[in-house]
Amino acid sequence: MIVEQLIYYGSKKKEFIKKSGIAIKAQMVLVFGSKNLVGDRAIVDDLRSSYPGSYLIGCSTSGEIFNTEVANNTLTATAICFEKTPVEFASVNLADYQDDYSASEALARMVPHDGLRHVFLLSEGVNVNGSRLVAGLRDHLPANVTVTGGLAGDGSQFKETYVIANNYAEKNVVALAAFYGDNIKIGYGSVGGWDTFGIERLVTRSKDNVLYELDGKPVLDLYKEYLGEQYSKMLPLSAFYFPLSIRSKAGGYELVRTILGLDEAAKSLTFAGNIPEGYYAKLMKANTNSLINGALHAAEMSTKVIQHRSPKLAILISCVGRKLVLKQRVDDEVDVTREVLGQDVAYTGFYSYGEISHSSEGSPCELYNQTMTITTFAEV
Repeated sequence: MIVEQLIYYGSKKKEFIKKSGIAIKAQMVLVFGSKNLVGDRAIVDDLRSSYPGSYLIGCSTSGEIFNTEVANNTLTATAICFEKTPVEFASVNLADYQDDYSASEALARMVPHDGLRHVFLLSEGVNVNGSRLVAGLRDHLPANVTVTGGLAGDGSQFKETYVIANNYAEKNVVALAAFYGDNIKIGYGSVGGWDTFGIERLVTRSKDNVLYELDGKPVLDLYKEYLGEQYSKMLPLSAFYFPLSIRSKAGGYELVRTILGLDEAAKSLTFAGNIPEGYYAKLMKANTNSLINGALHAAEMSTKVIQHRSPKLAILISCVGRKLVLKQRVDDEVDVTREVLGQDVAYTGFYSYGEISHSSEGSPCELYNQTMTITTFAEV
């Protein structure tokens, strides 16, 4: 595997981070950038002419990750030449399907399943139910296939996001890259690092990713009570500081959910993933050191999955809520991944509205929020 990276600071200014001379041989180019630059057709045209045989796949972000830095209002491009691994691509527009589950079911059927090892997915970030999207893939891909990826971002605006699927950036698009064969080794790790507080409450009324009541009380009222006057005025943005942890009655692992919007009239909250009735929910709060340690543990987990082989590429997808909380320490959660993965790895990634991964080997793929999710690639 050979990787080449460059960064755009505008349509007419770019700089190579790593020059490898693989322009003709690269099969794919990962593109992560601010909404304005992802939507800049001049940049897309430049990438297409620079890597004529590559499939461009990427999305708008809430911040870009390259090397050990976190940037804003840039666009990063990572061209990859797989020397032993076939790669297939597919995309759908959510508007063409009855629901998000149907769209991802169709997407799963677009790529061959024989020899399939891993799927990397990038999705529209606002007008999507991430849980249903992941469920469609999980139910219609072979059981041994792992899935990672994330939802596109829009800074902290939550208005519109874009995905590139070998075309100019579009809304409502979901795209994937599918990797085949025994030579590709892909690791994954997804860890949060938030602390729970307050009492655990029962989800008594919800529909998909819209939560109406906890313990029979309007959830928006409860949130405002916990947040206080100052944070309540800042909703939904302030909710990133206080995500929701949910678990089923049967116990098992917890899922973290981030608020995407609210309805004052219905006193409801809309989350990035489903909040099933009958689940238990508990508020969470930030612990800066725990968040950074979470990123470190995600990196360690990703190397364990590939049996500590040295990866050549790491894709880091972290939640925008972590970025808002960590503030000037945001680079630290990227730095600690380099301590684990090493200096010879090409790093790329972005801050997202949701992360897709497995919590551990053998666990089902899920939509997560407020995690650092790392995907590592090595060829043998």
